Amino acid sequence: MNKAFTRDPDAADEDGDDDVAAPELPQGVRNYMTPAGYRRLRAELLELLDVERPKVVEVVSWAAKNGDRSENGDYLYGKKRLREIDRRIRFLTRRLDIAEVADPSVHHGGDQVFFGATVTYANPQGEERTITIKGVDEADSLSGEVSWISPVARALLRARVGDEVQLVTPGGPQRLEVLAVRYPLSDDAGPATGGDGLA
Repeated sequence: MNKAFTRDPDAADEDGDDDVAAPELPQGVRNYMTPAGYRRLRAELLELLDVERPKVVEVVSWAAKNGDRSENGDYLYGKKRLREIDRRIRFLTRRLDIAEVADPSVHHGGDQVFFGATVTYANPQGEERTITIKGVDEADSLSGEVSWISPVARALLRARVGDEVQLVTPGGPQRLEVLAVRYPLSDDAGPATGGDGLA
């Protein structure tokens, strides 16, 4: 077999900087993040750098001394895990470097939708839904959080309580009425670079 068509298992995934399940930022879009989201991602990065990676390196080093690496499960798994950790470290470093931290608490008491707002809205059938608009890297749809670049967030941004907005869906346009807007009272400190939150 031609050597050009074989892959070194240790080199797998090192060439491609593909971050599996990592949401892409559209071209020219800022990486807005809440102070809490920034702190959470930074804590994850430090945990990977200071704790998890050194542990895995130690295991791989130990396993490498045990002879045949091709059948050494500790070595093979350790190398794979090391590549995953390094990929995540690169991803977090890049995203935190371009993060623009916007503190939603500066809008506390306001009735207009900006980044970080918790919005309750109703569709034409009267069904109510509550979402919180967060950054691309911190939004958790299972917790009712949506990315600020999602279609529903884009439709709601800048609207006020009582406004109707149009959401474009695969089934056609849908009118949403903004029923309530809430912001956290405060987000104690954090590396806030601005409080506008897409204002």
